[in-house]
Amino acid sequence: MGKKAKKQRFGTSEKPRLVVYRSLKFVHAQLVDDVQHKVLLGMYNKSKVAADVVKDAKNKTEASHLLGKKFAEEAKKKKIENVVFDRNGYLYHGRVKAFADGAREGGLNF
Repeated sequence: MGKKAKKQRFGTSEKPRLVVYRSLKFVHAQLVDDVQHKVLLGMYNKSKVAADVVKDAKNKTEASHLLGKKFAEEAKKKKIENVVFDRNGYLYHGRVKAFADGAREGGLNF
């Protein structure tokens, strides 16, 4: 991902940046306020909040979808509904897309 693509994705406290990282086993997500350089919310498959929701998933893609829903619920508790989606250079496909779809179902707008 070049510098130009990175410049287009910038989060504020009103509309934070939703960063997705995909490893071989897990999907990590964070809401970042780039103005104050703070992480507002962070979660991955094995975090305390999401582990019980994700454990029933049949595969990693379904786990990503459920994680997206849970992430959106936690963001709404912090009164965050609008975000800027940063796929972190990954293709919008598979687990990244499943996470984004789950987050949209949960109520996040991007």
